[in-house]
Amino acid sequence: MANVFISHRSSDTAEAERLAQAVQAAGHKVWFDDWELNIGDSIVGRMNEGLEGAAYLVLCYSSSGVDSPWMSREWLSALARQMSGPGVKVLPVVLTGGKPPAILADIKYADLVKNWTHGVAELLRAIK
Repeated sequence: MANVFISHRSSDTAEAERLAQAVQAAGHKVWFDDWELNIGDSIVGRMNEGLEGAAYLVLCYSSSGVDSPWMSREWLSALARQMSGPGVKVLPVVLTGGKPPAILADIKYADLVKNWTHGVAELLRAIK
């Protein structure tokens, strides 16, 4: 069982939650903002806790882009940890469309738009 952080745009919450449920159903512990943030919580503090404990960050590509301030902080911090040694691994998925930022263009991704079932199966194979 791995700890998995789902990074997504708020406009893609429904699709991202569907993905989070699939990853959780496969036996992994999932950090998903709607499940973890409560009224009165520090958003930054709770996100930091989720990122610190994550072995994987699933970066959901969106037709709205991946450059929202919160989302950028999540995946950029994960990428920095990945590049500095053992830590979190970034696993990109095309959730609703869009393309990767230039720095991630060479990383293979799962395409959930083209084929949801196959894309989720590929993602789950990558999570060990």
